[in-house]
Amino acid sequence: MRKTKHYNVLIVVKEVMQMIEQVFKLAEGNGKAIEKILFDENVHYLHMVFPQNEGLPEHFSNSNVYMTVVRGKLSIGLGGQEIREYTSGTLLKIPFNTKMNVLNLHVDTLELIVIKAPAPEK
Repeated sequence: MRKTKHYNVLIVVKEVMQMIEQVFKLAEGNGKAIEKILFDENVHYLHMVFPQNEGLPEHFSNSNVYMTVVRGKLSIGLGGQEIREYTSGTLLKIPFNTKMNVLNLHVDTLELIVIKAPAPEK
């Protein structure tokens, strides 16, 4: 009588899953950058880097603006008021239609995350 060998076979099926999330990469470094990371019907998400004496042209906010200082020191004039300074770890909530003057007046590089919500109309 012949002995039969039994083998346990493990079959691995790799399931290809589509990612639910979208992934975005922010610029690194100290050079001037204004990146439109995510613009959709709900929100505008921007990443900004400014070396010393750089910034945005004076303008009026076209939505509610949530501005986070990631690194450096922000010098900002709002609504015609004198320039105030904010350090890293600070979040500013700026109302719609506010006159803004955003600058880096310091040696250290300024990095900001700016969220506009709701997304501005065109």
